[in-house]
Amino acid sequence: MAADPLSLIRANGRVPCHVAVIMDGNGRWASKRGLPRHAGHWEGMKAVREAVEGACAAGVEILTLFAFSTENWKRPQSEIDALMQLLCAYAESEHEDLAGHGVEVRVLGEISRLGSEARAAVDLIEDATRDGAVLRLNLMVSYGGREEIVRAAGRLAERVRDGRIDPEAIDEDMVERMLFTRGLPDPDLLIRTSGELRISNFLLWQMAYTEFHIASVLWPDFTRKDLFAAILDYQRRDRRFGRVATR
Repeated sequence: MAADPLSLIRANGRVPCHVAVIMDGNGRWASKRGLPRHAGHWEGMKAVREAVEGACAAGVEILTLFAFSTENWKRPQSEIDALMQLLCAYAESEHEDLAGHGVEVRVLGEISRLGSEARAAVDLIEDATRDGAVLRLNLMVSYGGREEIVRAAGRLAERVRDGRIDPEAIDEDMVERMLFTRGLPDPDLLIRTSGELRISNFLLWQMAYTEFHIASVLWPDFTRKDLFAAILDYQRRDRRFGRVATR
């Protein structure tokens, strides 16, 4: 009998602290079934629950999900509206369960671009889950990696202009403090579903040494078993961070 994946993860011991996920394939999942694209997004909410519960079970401390990119604002308004409605529905239906499981939710990105209902949903889920100690769940909404770096550069430039910092004092730590993910460790593992081989403007600064795992499954079909498979794959990697392995 094959060993239980979760038991293997625990036996291996080296669980990634921070797992990031590009949730890809909702549209293709819907198209294969003759459904509108937004049906795939709604079905994907079940996969989010699977990922969160799996992360808690495996001992992952931080889970970061790419929910809505800055590029997504260019999609048809009907799909944007459906995605915003999904955010509202997720906050309303999940906040109590997430809080009960010790999950602290933070919504990171250009939140000022959201409408009033979506902003209220963000406030609801963040307030309800504040101080959860089991898992930090980051929902990246209205987020883009390049935009984040440009924003950080602009904030540093303002401080130089105002005489608050010396430009020669700018280092990686100072840039990191200007990012949406400030104070968090970089992702150890990135999972992308649907088999696509690109990072789609996601966490460009933070993923300098992140291990990638490409899953062929479309996001709505993603389960905790797929998460466990990615973690087991990660545990087989030799992470050197640019250094030569020593024995």
